[in-house]
Amino acid sequence: MATLHDFLFRWQMIYSFGLGIYATVLAARSQSLSGNFWGAVAIYPILNLIVVAIGAYLWFTGYTIADAQQRVMIYFLYMLFLIVIMPGLFSMLHGRDDPKVAWYFVALAIFNASVSFSMQGRDLASWVLLP
Repeated sequence: MATLHDFLFRWQMIYSFGLGIYATVLAARSQSLSGNFWGAVAIYPILNLIVVAIGAYLWFTGYTIADAQQRVMIYFLYMLFLIVIMPGLFSMLHGRDDPKVAWYFVALAIFNASVSFSMQGRDLASWVLLP
C-alpha cells in the first residue's frame, strides 16, 4: 500500500502541474475556462482524497512518515489543504470562467505542485513501517 500511496502522490503532483499548463494555454489564448477544464479541476481533489485515504489506512496499520518526528499530522494538514484549495478558489470566484481567472488557476496549480514537491523533498509523503 505504501508503494501505491507514493505512486498516487507523485501522480497528483504531476497532475497539478499539468493543470497549471492547461490553464496557462487557455489564459494565453484569452479563452474562457471550459467544461473540460472544470472537469479536470474536479478530479484533482478526488485524487487527493484517495491519496489521503490510503495515508490514513497506512497510519492506522502501523506505518508512519519516513521522517517521523511527530510530523504525521503535518502530512494530514497539507493533504487537507490540497483537497480544499481548488474547490475553494472556484467558490470564491463564484464560478467565473473568464481568461483573467485562468491566471489565478495557473498560480494555484503551480503552487499546489510546489507544495507537493516540497512535501516529497522533506519526506512528508513517504510511509515506512514502524519496527
